[in-house]
Amino acid sequence: MRVGILTGGGDCPGLNAVIRAAVRKGERAYGDELIGFLDAWDGVRDRRTTPLTVESMRGMLPRGGTVLGTRRGSPFDTPDGVDQVKQTLHDLGIDALMVIGGNGSLSIACRLHSDHGLPVIGVPKTIDNDIEGTDLTFGFTTAVQIATDAIDRLHTTAESHDRVMVVEVMGRHTGWIATHAGIAGGATAVLIPEIPFDIDELCARLTRRHDRGRFASIVVVAEGAEPEPGTLEMEEKIYDRFGHVVLGGVATRIATTIAQRTGFETRVVQLGHVQRGGTPTAFDRVLSTRFGVAAIDAVHEQAWGKMVVLRGDKIELEDLTVAVGKTRTVDRELFDNVASHFFA
Repeated sequence: MRVGILTGGGDCPGLNAVIRAAVRKGERAYGDELIGFLDAWDGVRDRRTTPLTVESMRGMLPRGGTVLGTRRGSPFDTPDGVDQVKQTLHDLGIDALMVIGGNGSLSIACRLHSDHGLPVIGVPKTIDNDIEGTDLTFGFTTAVQIATDAIDRLHTTAESHDRVMVVEVMGRHTGWIATHAGIAGGATAVLIPEIPFDIDELCARLTRRHDRGRFASIVVVAEGAEPEPGTLEMEEKIYDRFGHVVLGGVATRIATTIAQRTGFETRVVQLGHVQRGGTPTAFDRVLSTRFGVAAIDAVHEQAWGKMVVLRGDKIELEDLTVAVGKTRTVDRELFDNVASHFFA
């Protein structure tokens, strides 16, 4: 078979490991020819490709980012976008298209299959861990480890100067990274998008710690966290050309308010895209490899409209429709139980 592969949305540690695994099994076990489309859907429309072989993917297992390049956007953005995709697949003799991406990319893949009959297989990818249908997405544990390492380092400087450190991590709609990094890093408080925060309650918690002689505190904030209505005035939201809110800066607003209301010296650390970059953890390398192998197997099973997922310790197939228009939020029982016993 001739199999096309693309990576869409934001970059993520483990993308190259997925591609490598699919190529290795596809070429050696099935005798496939694998073609990479450059820069996501733009590469499909513009017919910008690169051959993917076992030789070309050597050394890619530990490498972050994606050798295919990635960007946001959709063939549905333009009137002739879908027709261009169909024509490209037809003219290049592509028998199947493997789409490695997050909620947006998988939704596009689902629509191309259900509405236009294209032979697609999905591989869920996001550091945010917010895709429905899978217990875990690759890239998440790497992002958590990076954030945890940063928090570990910030503890010592916070303790040396009796400071409050407000650490902003990624998490547009969900607080998976903030929650796990906060637990692993021993944070004083964790603020996530799923639960609006009360700035008065946060300041009171920090003051209680100070009164007990604990002068250093770490507050972990997901970039999409928002205050309870009327409790903290925020700047007017700005949107990008895809309709997404431009995030980043909530930690600065929180830190300024903490300093004003408590008098404690407060500093902000925004980890930003450092969470996306660099070498994937061993766990993510293994999960990515398993996803890649399962995805090429699904191609040969002609399981069109499916995506590979992790359930417990097993890799299974799930309908792409499960992920469309949904966000997998943080388990409230996990958060509340940990918050009540450890965040203080």
